[in-house]
Amino acid sequence: MSTQPWFTLGWGEEGVLLLDQRALPEREEVLTCRSLEEVARAIEELVVRGAPAIGCTAALGVALAARVSRALGPAAFAAALDQAHERLAATRPTAINLFWALDRMAARRAEAAARGDASEAIAAALLAEALAIVEEDGEICRRLGHAGVELVPDAARILTHCNAGALATSAYGTALGVVRAAFEKGRAPTVLADETRPFLQGARLTAWELQRDGIPVTVITDNMAAHLMQRGEVDLIIVGADRIAANGDVANKIGTYGLAVLARAHALPFYVAAPCSTIDLATANGADIPIEERGRDEVAHFGERPVLPDGVPVRHPAFDVTPAEYVTALVTERGVLHQPGQESIAALLRGHRG
Repeated sequence: MSTQPWFTLGWGEEGVLLLDQRALPEREEVLTCRSLEEVARAIEELVVRGAPAIGCTAALGVALAARVSRALGPAAFAAALDQAHERLAATRPTAINLFWALDRMAARRAEAAARGDASEAIAAALLAEALAIVEEDGEICRRLGHAGVELVPDAARILTHCNAGALATSAYGTALGVVRAAFEKGRAPTVLADETRPFLQGARLTAWELQRDGIPVTVITDNMAAHLMQRGEVDLIIVGADRIAANGDVANKIGTYGLAVLARAHALPFYVAAPCSTIDLATANGADIPIEERGRDEVAHFGERPVLPDGVPVRHPAFDVTPAEYVTALVTERGVLHQPGQESIAALLRGHRG
């Protein structure tokens, strides 16, 4: 059975191609972004979301800006690329993969410029780098998924939050990559997917992905998780991450911290699955992670229907931080890190298991 029978993101003759996740599961629509601003707005407006997918999209956005601007003079071309980096960096402040990808694109641009390459050659080099980032992301997710299989017992009942699947990456997924790998190994996992208010990434996206792969999935509302844990209907929790601090604190979709606390109360393992590019050694701990606050409408409306009285304000932090002490293990493409902390994470990034 195919592990990704749909298109998430890529490069086309006319620009950056993105499966519009706002339309799922009702419709599968591919949006073509023909300008830097269209790419930036697609990231901001959740056409594409998930830290690895945001990073891939930003890289493609830089390549698009280079292609559009390559006929300009050297100074104007350089200014256009500077503007592209700045605009994309401002889209989603919490997801560190965004900045990782932009820094990688900037390094490739600097190498080409140091060789004295013309604008056309720099644009070609940037496109090659962006496509390499996309390809590598899919390969990393598959390695990560198979590394995490050891944590999944036969017939495990897995609770997950938000969407950390192929739609959040270029392919395969992180948390759902572990689920997919376990399914492919014949371990017969079943999934409980939190609906994940207010954007319903679990109900709309995780359930859609897993149904497409034939993996059993049941959707629950976010406030049902404690009840099901209490009743013994959950074996483990696995989530993705948008940024992991140097000490192992994890920023992920709002509601993740609550699940970690519940997992501790019910003696259940709480796993985080993320590529090493999501680890940010420049951020000492979770208190230093910037938490994006989104607008009122996503909370005040359910679909097209308003659910709050006019004039009532909302708080809408898009992410929360789970302390490292609540993380049973971190699953990466380099292996599984049990009880992650500052020293073990640093060793992992040096290429050792720690």
